[in-house]
Amino acid sequence: MALAALVILLLHLPDFNFQQFSEPSFIEIKGVHHKDESGYLNYDSRVILFHNGTNSLENDLLRAEFFRNGAKISACIETMNGYKFISTHHFGVQTMGGLGCSGTTWDPKEKITLDFSDNTFHPGDNLRVDIFMKQSGSLVSRYSYQG
Repeated sequence: MALAALVILLLHLPDFNFQQFSEPSFIEIKGVHHKDESGYLNYDSRVILFHNGTNSLENDLLRAEFFRNGAKISACIETMNGYKFISTHHFGVQTMGGLGCSGTTWDPKEKITLDFSDNTFHPGDNLRVDIFMKQSGSLVSRYSYQG
């Protein structure tokens, strides 16, 4: 009798479908350039971000954190709006450019290029970008890229 009950239970076990929770990843790293404009390998560390989502984002409400091989880098990116971004290599990023930062919104299919201080990234580094809403601190997008 106990064996029959066990067989019935095995055939009718509830489906424990544990959903995998993952972070949104629609702001993608599309490339990391290690050479300068003349083709010289200087570990230029230019990162191209691409908005692969469906909604426009107010770029001044966003901030970014970058990680190299799991360690947070000290670059200070407190806005994704190119007009309000303070360009200085002392904070890890020399320039910001592209359509995504040129107006008030970062629209789908637009790019933002961040020119980090030389030697920030090297070929083969594992990069991660986390994009947050400034006021709430909530994660908007997280994306990893093998450079």
